[in-house]
Amino acid sequence: MARQTNAAPVIIKRKKVVAGGGHHGGAWKVAYADFVTAMMAFFLLMWLLGATTEKQRKGVADYFSPAIPISPQSGGGSGAFRGDNALSAEDLAYSGKSQSVLSAEDILQRQAAAQAQKDAVDKQLTALAGESMTMEQALRHVVTKVTDEGLVIEIFDLPQAPLFQIDSAEPQDVTRNIAPILADVLAVATNQLAVNGHVHSYPITMIDNPAWSLSSARAAAMRDLLTKAGLERQRFQRFSGFADRKPVTADPTAIRNNRIELVLLRWDR
Repeated sequence: MARQTNAAPVIIKRKKVVAGGGHHGGAWKVAYADFVTAMMAFFLLMWLLGATTEKQRKGVADYFSPAIPISPQSGGGSGAFRGDNALSAEDLAYSGKSQSVLSAEDILQRQAAAQAQKDAVDKQLTALAGESMTMEQALRHVVTKVTDEGLVIEIFDLPQAPLFQIDSAEPQDVTRNIAPILADVLAVATNQLAVNGHVHSYPITMIDNPAWSLSSARAAAMRDLLTKAGLERQRFQRFSGFADRKPVTADPTAIRNNRIELVLLRWDR
């Protein structure tokens, strides 16, 4: 009995565990940060609405609501002038003042019309090429293709047979021979025309790079040749120089990049 009386008492301590960290938890901070971010975005939007014009707001709205593609890009093509068809999703842009999206049937009809125009031009060029050796040699410089802008007739340099004198907008004889042929072909259509000039890149960096002025001058020279050959000047909507910014070969310095594009613009352009 004495031993049990002198025994030390057993003390059990129970710790209370508070889940979530109690008043020191961080969940409320996340919610508060989201709230502050949302309010900042809201006041920024209000400020933008007050600081922009109706036209600017419409432009922003149009940027975030583009036309939805309903027809894939078509490719491939054949013919004597090795052209292709490159109509893209831009054909699905809004049409007319009503700005309604073109239907799939409209797209197919437009592609068919463009291809038919290309086939007609190819057929006419092939017939002209058979008339004489001079025409046949000249038309070796010509290819046709269909793009978003319309039917493109491309005239390009060949080895040992450039269209213009080196680093000049003075046409060579072959270009002067091509111009009347193309004027006759273009006279059949009534579309507006664009003339685009392109040149190859120079292998060295130049302080005064002539590519821009040269490509523009060559486009203007081709327009003048076509006009002298009988094509109405009112048909030309524009002429442009693209310098060396749109090469058609892997090597931007290749002479194949020296070219002139005659674009029969689509009616909605």
